Amino acid sequence: MAEADICPHYFVTEDFLPIISRIKASTAPFGGPKGEISYAREHESVWFKGKRFTPAVWAGTPGEVQIKQLRAAVDSKGRKVGEEWFTTTKVEDALTRYHEAGAKAKAKVLELLRTLSAELEAQINILVFSSTLLVIAKALFAHVSEGRRRKWVFPTLAPFLRLKDTESLDAADGMKITGLSPYWFDIAQGSAVQNTVDMRSLFLLTGPNGGGKSSLLRSICAASLLGICGLMIPAESALIPHFDSIMLHMKSYDSPSDGKSSFQIEMSEIRSIMTGATSRSLVLVDEICRGTETAKGTCIAGSIVETLDEIGCLGIVSTHLHGIFNLPLETKHTVHKAMATEYVDGLTKPTWKLIDGICKESLAFETAQKEGIPEAIIQRAEELYFSVYKKDALMESNDTKLEVCTSDIDVNDSNESCDPFRSISKRTFYPKVESTNRMEILRNEVESAVTILCQKKLIELYGKENTSELVEVNCVAIAAREQPPPSTIGSSSVYVMLRPDKKLYVGETDDLDGRIRAHRSKDGMHNVSFLYFLVPGKSLACQLETFLINQLPNQGFQLINLADGKHRNFGTSHFSLESVTSHR
Repeated sequence: MAEADICPHYFVTEDFLPIISRIKASTAPFGGPKGEISYAREHESVWFKGKRFTPAVWAGTPGEVQIKQLRAAVDSKGRKVGEEWFTTTKVEDALTRYHEAGAKAKAKVLELLRTLSAELEAQINILVFSSTLLVIAKALFAHVSEGRRRKWVFPTLAPFLRLKDTESLDAADGMKITGLSPYWFDIAQGSAVQNTVDMRSLFLLTGPNGGGKSSLLRSICAASLLGICGLMIPAESALIPHFDSIMLHMKSYDSPSDGKSSFQIEMSEIRSIMTGATSRSLVLVDEICRGTETAKGTCIAGSIVETLDEIGCLGIVSTHLHGIFNLPLETKHTVHKAMATEYVDGLTKPTWKLIDGICKESLAFETAQKEGIPEAIIQRAEELYFSVYKKDALMESNDTKLEVCTSDIDVNDSNESCDPFRSISKRTFYPKVESTNRMEILRNEVESAVTILCQKKLIELYGKENTSELVEVNCVAIAAREQPPPSTIGSSSVYVMLRPDKKLYVGETDDLDGRIRAHRSKDGMHNVSFLYFLVPGKSLACQLETFLINQLPNQGFQLINLADGKHRNFGTSHFSLESVTSHR
C-alpha cells in the first residue's frame, strides 16, 4: 500500500497548500484574507482554518480549484464544527485510514506486550530477586566506597566467651573499638575526636553538658550495628561480639495523643529493655530518669543499673544524677567512666575524650551563658546554688584543682541538711493495681475467632482433615503507631481493623502498609490497631475476607462493612460452626 493511501500528509499538501499560496499572493497589507492548516486536538483531525479567502472573481488562478473542493468540517457526530474549519473528502478519508492503522498498531503492540508478560510471569521470582540483589550490591558498593574514603574499617566479629558452647580461641568476652569517631564526621578531614572503647561490662557514664555523652552512645550503637551486619565502621580497628540485640534509649519526649509524659514514655522503653536484655546484649541508655523528681529518679536509675549489672550485659548508662554515687548500689561489674574536661584560660571546657572516673562538673552555668541567657540570671543562679549547695560546691572546686574527673568518691561528703532521703522513716508500699485493657481483650477474642473460622474454611475449601497440610492462619498484631513488617510487601493478606468504638473492619490487600496508612489517615483513626495474616494469592484472600464479613457477626462482633459481604460471589457458604466457641 502506498504511503499516500495511509498518511494524510500527502492529501493535506495537495488540497490545502495551493490555497495557502493563493491567499498569500492576494493578501492586502491590511485586513487581507487569512488562512492556515491547523490540528484540531479535540477531534484529532488536520483541517484548514480561515475566513474571507474566497476570491470575488474566479479567474482560474492556482488554488481556486482547491477552494471549490472545500467543505465544512464536521465532528464525530456529524455536526458542523464552526464557520472557520474546512476540509476535503480526500483529507477526511486519509485521516480515517490513518486512525484505523494507528488502532491496529496499538492493538498489535498490546498483543506483543501481553505475550512478553506471559513469558516473563514464569520468571518473575528470578527478576524480583535479581533486581533486589542489584539494589543490595549497589548499596554495598556505595557503602564500601564511601567507607574507604572516610578511612573506615571492617571489624573483627567474634562469639561471646560467656557462651557455654564456645571454646574457640577467637571468642571475646567484651567489645573493643579503637579510634572510634562519630559516624557523621569525616575522619579524612581531621574534624573528629576519636575514642577507644574497651567494654567488658556496664559503664556508668558522667560528664558535662556538651561533653559528648550522647554522641558517644550514638557512635557505639552505629558501629556495633554496622559491625554485626558485616559492614565498615568509623574506627581504626574493632573487635565486636555477636550481640543478640542492640538497644538504644535516647532522650524521651511527651506524647499528648497517648496522654503520657516524657517520663512515662521513658519508663515504657526502659521496661522493654529490661525484659529483653541478656548477657549477650548491648544496652545504651542516655540520661536516665531525667524527666522526673531528682531524688526518686536517682533511686530508680540506681535500681536499673543494679539490674543491668546482674544481667551481665555490655552497655552504657549515662546520667547527670550525681546522687547515684551516694547510693549503696550492689553492683559487681559496673565501672565508672566520664567525659573529660580541661582548664583553658581559667575556663572549664570539654575534651570529648572518654576516661576512667566520675565527672560531677555539669558546666550548666557556662552552657546557659553560651546560649544567650542574660548575665543577671546566671549570676542569680550562682548565688542560689552556693546558698544551698555551698559545701558540695567547695568540695567540687577543691577536687577540680587537682583533677576535674576522678574515680575517688567519698560517699560521706554529701550535705546532710540537703539530703532528700533524711525525712524518710520507713518504706511505703503501694498495692498493685490490676487494670483491664478492653482493647487487648477484644484483640484476643478477634484473633481466636478469626483463626478458628478461617482454619475451618480452609479445610472446607481443600477437603482435607489434616490441618498441618493446609495453610496455617497465623494472626499477627499491629499495635497503634506500628507499621507492618517488610515481609508483607507484595504478599496477599487479610486484615481486621479494631476501631476505638470496638467495631471491626475486615479487608484484604496486596499492599498492607499502604492500606493501614489510608485507614489511619481518617479522623479519629490514627491510633487504631490491626490483626492480619498472609495467604497465598489474592483469590483466596478475597474468599476469606468475604467469609469473615459474613461469619464474624454470628460470633457477636460488630462490623462496619457488612455490605461488602454481599458484593462477592464467593465465601458465603454456611458450614457447621458447632465447634466454634462464641467469644462475646
